[in-house]
Amino acid sequence: MRALLLASVFSMTAVMGSLPARAADVTAPVKNIIDATVKNWAEGENDYQDIFDQARLTGVYSKDFAEKFRAAAKFPAFDDGTTPFDYDVITGGQDGCPLQDVKIETKGPKGNATEVDASFKNMVCFGTDAQYQQAATVQFLVIEEGGKPVIDDIMTQGGDDAGFVSLKSALIEIAKQGG
Repeated sequence: MRALLLASVFSMTAVMGSLPARAADVTAPVKNIIDATVKNWAEGENDYQDIFDQARLTGVYSKDFAEKFRAAAKFPAFDDGTTPFDYDVITGGQDGCPLQDVKIETKGPKGNATEVDASFKNMVCFGTDAQYQQAATVQFLVIEEGGKPVIDDIMTQGGDDAGFVSLKSALIEIAKQGG
């Protein structure tokens, strides 16, 4: 009986050892950014979470994205600022409400990346009109770099139904035009 049990354990170990390693969670870097954004818009006293701080630029974003951000950040939107943007790039504005109905969903391959969408409502405190109750969606393009998933671009909804706009492209333009 003991020999049979040991044989079963060795068989299971051999089979499990031959299975591919579980793929890295492509939603992890998106969760990092969305969690920070949720905290930034929460009511009450909260420490501001810079989604482009050095730790995130080196750990959550691709090297290419970080390089483009650093080039554009040489032209901050505000005196003594650290970002080329004068608005929250995730929520798409300077005003908003605490985020509600936050969802993160892997959509699948998009070019050489995996699209991970984050949706949320961030205007509900402005009223009950339909425009304030709509969910916004942000597309994150996640690639693998150094064996882990990182954000290579953030696609935000453009105004006037312009579709999605690449944040990486905006960074390139800011750096090119010098602010």
